[in-house]
Amino acid sequence: MFAVAIVALLVPFVAALPTSATARTDRAAAKPPGSFKLIAHRSLMNRGMNAAIAMYRHYVYIGSRTDGGAHPNAGVFVFNVKDPAHPHRTEVIGPPNEGNDGETSRELRVWPEKQLLIIMNLASNCSPEIHECGPSSQVKDDVYRFYDISGKNAGHPKLLHEYIPSVDPHEMYLWDDPDTPGRALMFQSTPGGNTQLLVTDISDAREGKFTELGTWNTVIPDQESDNRLHSLTVSNDGKLAYLAYLGGGFFIVDTSDFAEGKPKPEVGLVTPIQNRVHWGNPGAHSAIKLPRRHYVLTTDEVYGKFGGVLAEHGCPWGWVRIVDIKDPTQPKVVSDYKLPQNDPSYCDSVPEDQENFSSYSSHNPTLTKHLAIVTWHSGGLQAIDLTDPLHPTQAAEYMPEPLPAVVTEDPALSSGRDKVVMWSYPIIRNGLIYVTDIRNGFYILKYHGPYEGEVANTHFLEGNSNLGDSRLIAP
Repeated sequence: MFAVAIVALLVPFVAALPTSATARTDRAAAKPPGSFKLIAHRSLMNRGMNAAIAMYRHYVYIGSRTDGGAHPNAGVFVFNVKDPAHPHRTEVIGPPNEGNDGETSRELRVWPEKQLLIIMNLASNCSPEIHECGPSSQVKDDVYRFYDISGKNAGHPKLLHEYIPSVDPHEMYLWDDPDTPGRALMFQSTPGGNTQLLVTDISDAREGKFTELGTWNTVIPDQESDNRLHSLTVSNDGKLAYLAYLGGGFFIVDTSDFAEGKPKPEVGLVTPIQNRVHWGNPGAHSAIKLPRRHYVLTTDEVYGKFGGVLAEHGCPWGWVRIVDIKDPTQPKVVSDYKLPQNDPSYCDSVPEDQENFSSYSSHNPTLTKHLAIVTWHSGGLQAIDLTDPLHPTQAAEYMPEPLPAVVTEDPALSSGRDKVVMWSYPIIRNGLIYVTDIRNGFYILKYHGPYEGEVANTHFLEGNSNLGDSRLIAP
């Protein structure tokens, strides 16, 4: 999540499992074959604490990781990127709709078919310690706000309706039914309570109708692990979900009841719980299937120790794992991809402020057939060549020049020496990559390197919905 000074001197490397730390070091890669070219950068008024992005036609919507209490410009930014080299701001959605005290616009999606912008505003997860949110963040409801972005409203979104879910969400996956026009479901991880998954039908969102179809939980026998569902993705046909269950690990469930619109839908285990793959706390952050191949890529998000408050965090932070799901009842971790800072040997001499307030951790991935584009906190933006999933290699990296100063430093991520914090799910649109850095703002990049045609020929793709080119999202 942060860093330039040290990472620029170190060369990322990868390793297939199982190997020793020494073997990993010996296999350190040379300069990557590809690169990212900067097309445009906007500092977002140097506000800091930027969050997720969404995109519709030539407009980009950018959320905030903190609230609008004492923080200026904490609303949702809207940019016109019709000329990608010269993006310009058309709107900042502020109070009373966004940028309110105690709310953070952490997650954003667009449902193009209904011309809706969906903004998840979190209060229950708006932490004074980690996100610098005000104390009122603990007393408000988490709320989704749905905006009309049709016609001229695309550059100036108009609030239509609010939806307060029955369970506090953390992340969401937008599933647009490929077989039924006008139907979409939100699969929401709900890690704060007794249920872990909430599915809501938003097909009638324009009329203000939101139908909660069901919730789900399961029992993981290991009581020492953090058994909460952090994130999930859903197959294009809606029949399978790939779960990142933090310390509980990775496994697959059957969601076909929801996809098929059955009454009283239920979730079924595809992977028996005893057969899940897991690697301890903090555990799996995201899980995305490689298009048309029997592998899943998982990421871990691991913060610094934050002065000792986050005891299980810190060096070697988190990295990418590749899971073979040819037999979905018996998934197996077959390889990993790491930066040098993810090797335990690096931790022997890690500086104290980096140990506490930096994160060289994988975060949000977007996948083409042979590439993973992954935000890696202080490791910048990584492009991973997945030609051979058993031996992933670095295709390219982008390390931005950090801003001299921002209004709000992320207390857990950029208050130390490392000032790069690549964070959002990358969005690929018409061959360009759109991404945000928590601290440094909004970037538009062009990728050159192995399989650059997969990026160049992609009309639209993101890692947190099934929207996009069918050749990249089909099973």
